[in-house]
Amino acid sequence: MPRDNYIFTSESVSEGHPDKVCDRISDAVLDAFLTEEPEARVACETFATSGLVVIGGEVGLSDQERLKDYMGRIGQIARDCIRDIGYEQEKFHWNTCHVLNFLHEQSMDIAQGVNAAENKDEGAGDQGIMFGYAVTETPELMPAPILYAHKILKRLSEARKTGAEPLLRPDAKSQLSVRYEGGKPVGVTSVVLSTQHESEDQTSDDIRAIVEPYIREVLPDGWLTEDTVWHVNPTGKFVIGGPDGDAGLTGRKIIVDTYGGAAPHGGGAFSGKDPTKVDRSAAYAARYLAKNVVAAGLAERCTIQLSYAIGVSQPLSIYADTHGTGEVDNAAIEAAIPRILDLSPRGIREHLQLNKPIYQRTAAYGHFGREPDADGGFSWERTDLVDALKAAV
Repeated sequence: MPRDNYIFTSESVSEGHPDKVCDRISDAVLDAFLTEEPEARVACETFATSGLVVIGGEVGLSDQERLKDYMGRIGQIARDCIRDIGYEQEKFHWNTCHVLNFLHEQSMDIAQGVNAAENKDEGAGDQGIMFGYAVTETPELMPAPILYAHKILKRLSEARKTGAEPLLRPDAKSQLSVRYEGGKPVGVTSVVLSTQHESEDQTSDDIRAIVEPYIREVLPDGWLTEDTVWHVNPTGKFVIGGPDGDAGLTGRKIIVDTYGGAAPHGGGAFSGKDPTKVDRSAAYAARYLAKNVVAAGLAERCTIQLSYAIGVSQPLSIYADTHGTGEVDNAAIEAAIPRILDLSPRGIREHLQLNKPIYQRTAAYGHFGREPDADGGFSWERTDLVDALKAAV
């Protein structure tokens, strides 16, 4: 039986966290290649440390000469990301850090499995399992702890970038412990917020005075009480931040990127991967399906799992779990899904319009629970399958 009364904790990290700097650069490289050619192939990894950014991985354009020319733009793409995030530290500055580019052409062994041919459909870019999740506990149909942990950091970033809080710096982490009663979130038992700041003279109390109004602004009324425990910059000063304080790497924040631990994760990271890679596109499709199941009123909570084999077009399995909240059998949802959505890599890409430069914006504050953008960004957050699902089950 599911528990009704408990405390659940999730964390988020800001765009200035070292790993998120790397995610941002990898996704910016992806967006640049998709701008050049919508069918571009990209698997870009970034590593960052004090004064250094290293970019590697595999890329492909239909014109190899054009690909060679494009390589010269990679360094500036990385610097533009670092500048927008806000790093102008002595040992990590957008204009002075070294950027090394080791991107190379995609392996033909991988390409032959992905590419369509006369006797085969376009296949998945890798094997693996992907999960999607949705729940009624927030309007965005997301778990509350991760959703509000993201919102806190995004709001602080806005205040920093507009100049409202000039003493804040880019690197930050948040963590919320949310109390549930009757299976619904009702309050916050503890807030953990660590943020980089300007001066060594600033104390933890000074930083709390800056950030607390924004945290209260973001959280629902009544969730913070006199019993809520606060830990703001609990180690003291936090002046050295970003890759100068701790090395960063693409793809190390997969739980932050998804559901904050409230749902399973298949293990594959998203950033830097073009949508032929089902690690990314099928995870988006699984969220899209789970969200539409919940939005259709078929369940209060839904997990969808998809599995793929490299080079094979259709998923090997489709699994649905409504955690005892379903209005229809899980098997009926599983049977309905392939009737309303083509889950081949190309079917997902075309339905969700994923061959667009829409990925840099996903690199921080979560890939899910965001508003769909007019240009196709976060298209997997739409609820336009509701009627089709109701008819199919």
